Amino acid sequence: MTQLRSQQWYGGEGRDGYLHRAWMRRGVADDGFTKPQIAIANTASDLTPCNMHLDEVSLAVKAGVAEAGGIGLDLPVVSLGETLVRPTAMLWRNMAAMAMEEMFRANPIDGLVLLGGCDKTIPALLMAAASVGIPAVVVPGGPMMNGMFRGKRMGCGTGVWQLSEEVRAGTLSQEAFLASDRSMIRSKGHCNTMGTASTMAVMAEALGMTIPGTAGTPAPDSRLLEAATATGALAVDLVREGRTIGDVLTKEAFENAIVAIAACGGSTNSVIHLMAIAGRLGIELTLEDFDRIGATVPLLVNLQPAGAFLMEDLYNAGGLLAVLAQVRDLLHPEPITVTGRPLVDYLDDQPIWDPQVIATREAPLIPAAGEGTAGAGIAVLRGNLAPNGAIIKPAAATGELLVHRGRAVVFDSIEDFHARVDDPDLDVTPDSVLILRGCGPMGYPGMPEVSNLPLPQKILATGVRDMVRICDGRMSGTAYGTVVLHVSPEAAAGGPLGLVQDGDEIVLDVPNRSLVLDVPEAELAARTPSAALVAGFAKPTRGWERLYIDHVQGADTGADLDFLVGASGAEVARESH
Repeated sequence: MTQLRSQQWYGGEGRDGYLHRAWMRRGVADDGFTKPQIAIANTASDLTPCNMHLDEVSLAVKAGVAEAGGIGLDLPVVSLGETLVRPTAMLWRNMAAMAMEEMFRANPIDGLVLLGGCDKTIPALLMAAASVGIPAVVVPGGPMMNGMFRGKRMGCGTGVWQLSEEVRAGTLSQEAFLASDRSMIRSKGHCNTMGTASTMAVMAEALGMTIPGTAGTPAPDSRLLEAATATGALAVDLVREGRTIGDVLTKEAFENAIVAIAACGGSTNSVIHLMAIAGRLGIELTLEDFDRIGATVPLLVNLQPAGAFLMEDLYNAGGLLAVLAQVRDLLHPEPITVTGRPLVDYLDDQPIWDPQVIATREAPLIPAAGEGTAGAGIAVLRGNLAPNGAIIKPAAATGELLVHRGRAVVFDSIEDFHARVDDPDLDVTPDSVLILRGCGPMGYPGMPEVSNLPLPQKILATGVRDMVRICDGRMSGTAYGTVVLHVSPEAAAGGPLGLVQDGDEIVLDVPNRSLVLDVPEAELAARTPSAALVAGFAKPTRGWERLYIDHVQGADTGADLDFLVGASGAEVARESH
C-alpha cells in the first residue's frame, strides 16, 4: 500500500501534524491515525425524504470500515430533494457536486463511500468523486416498497401523473385523488418506478461503482444494510489496493451503463447525468453514443412508467444482474467493478425468477431498433428544430404518435401554459403538438421537469390521454407520454424552438430520428423570439443562479458548468498552517 493521503495531515512530529491529530483525537487511539480514513459522504436530510434513512445506512458502512481496519467518518454533504427544492433540483446538481468535490479534496480522507438515493444525489456524488479521483464506491439508498391503490400497483410519481389527469378529466374525485398519496408512499426509500432515482442506481452498478447485486435492493430490506457493511469493508480494501474511481470509470464502462439503462427502460435524465460524470473524467460521451448503443438494446424490464411492475418486483425477479445476463453479448467484457473483477464475471447463473417482470432476450417487451421501428432505448432526434439534438423515450410513448405531423400550439413559459391550457377557446385538437419553451438550463434556470405537459382539459374530456409534446426542459423519470425533451440549443440560447409560432407544422419521425419545423428557411431567418418568451427568461443578478447562467453548458453535453469539466485531482494547493 502506498502512503495514505491522510498522512499529509496526520503524519510527522511537527506543529501541523500535532494540530490535526489533537483536534481529531476524541477517543481515537494513536494507531487510528495510520489507518485508512474513509469518508462516508452522506446525503441524508429530513428535507430529502427519499434519503432520510441514509443515517442508518451510514452506521452500517461505518461498522464495515471498522471491521476491515479503517476509520469511518460521516461526512454530511449537500442533499437535494427532488419533490421539494425550488425552482428545480437540477439547478443545484452542479453546486452540490462542486461543494462535495471541494470537501473531498480539502479533508484528510483516503477513500469514499457515496450514499445517495434521490435523483440528483448519486450523479452529484459521482461527478465530485470523479473530479477528485480517489478510491470510491456507491451504496444506493434503495427504492420504497410497492405502492398499492384500489388493488393495483401504484408507482411513486407515475401515479401522480395518471390520477391527476383523471381528476381533470372528471373520471376520479378530488377526494379519492388526495387519499391516494398514503397508498403511494408506504416506506422509506426513493421512487419505486424506473424513474431517475432507480435509473441512477442501475447506472452506478452498470458503471461498476457498487458491489454487484446491490442496485435496487429495497430501502426497508435488511439486505441493504448487509450490503452497506460489506461496502464499508470494501472501501478499506480499495485504499490498500490503490484502486481509484478512474480505474473503474472508463469509456467502455459508460457504454455498458447505456446498455443497462436501455434494457431497463431507464429515465431520460440519465443522458445529462452520464455525460456530466464522463466530462469530469475527460471522457467524450455524446448523444450519438446513446442512440448508437441504445438502438441495439431491447426493452426487457416491465416496470412503470413504461410497463406494469415496480422496483420491489424487479429485485425479487432477479434484479439488474439477471437483466444484464440477457444482454451480456452487448456489454464490454473488460471494465472492472469496484471489487476488481469485471462486471460480466457476475452474470453467470443469474436466472429470471419472474418472466412477467424481466423478459428474455428472445421475447423482449420491445425489440431493438430495426428498419422503420423506433426501438426501446432513448432515441436522439435531429433536424432544424433541434440542431444539437433532442431526445425521446419510445418505450414510454404512444406508438401511433412516434410518426406524426401536427400544428404547433405554443406556450412561452410554464406560467403561460398554466394560464391558458384549460381555456375552452384554446385552438387545440388531439393532433396538435404542444410546444413549451424557455425551460432549458439557462432559460428557467435549471431545466425543470415540466416537459410532460398535462393535456388540455377539453382534450382529456374526449378520452385522449397522450399528445406530442416538445420542450427544452426535462421530464421526471417517472413520467410517460410522447414527449420530446432536452431540445438543444434551448430557446434562451437562441435555439430555433424560440422561433416556432402557433399553427406551424411540426414533423416528428422517431424511427428515422427526425424532428423538423416545416417552415421555409428564409421565413425562419426573418423571425425573432417573441417578447413574451424573452421576458420569461431568468435574469438573476447575484448568487448561484447568476454563476450558473453565466457558465452552464447545454443539455446536449450534460449541462455542467464549463469550468468544472475535467478532473482536478486530489492534491490540495496550500498547507493549512
